Amino acid sequence: MNATQRSRNFKIAHLSEIEPVDCPCGSTRRAFVEPDNPIASLHLVDIKKDARTHYHKKLTELYLVIEGEGHMELDGELHAVKPMSAILIKPGCRHRAIGNMKIVNVPIPTFDPDDEWFD
Repeated sequence: MNATQRSRNFKIAHLSEIEPVDCPCGSTRRAFVEPDNPIASLHLVDIKKDARTHYHKKLTELYLVIEGEGHMELDGELHAVKPMSAILIKPGCRHRAIGNMKIVNVPIPTFDPDDEWFD
């Protein structure tokens, strides 16, 4: 990135060009996870059936289901979800997605891999 791009008040990410990485939910393509962005990041997540229950101590997450149907387990309770279901997950809420789905996840503040906790 050159100095002109760095000084702009916006960033553009092409999720199709970001390599997916494994996560407790399946695999994710993470945009805007950069040291100079403490505000929020955006993740395109492919949920696998055996997503792992986890929680965050600092992060709030917004989920938007864009493909597939299934359930969200939130603090031990199952909730049916389908495309265009939106979920707000506050810090401390143990959660996982169940089913084959694609979601957009917006962690606030920006995703920190050190803030993933498992019981």
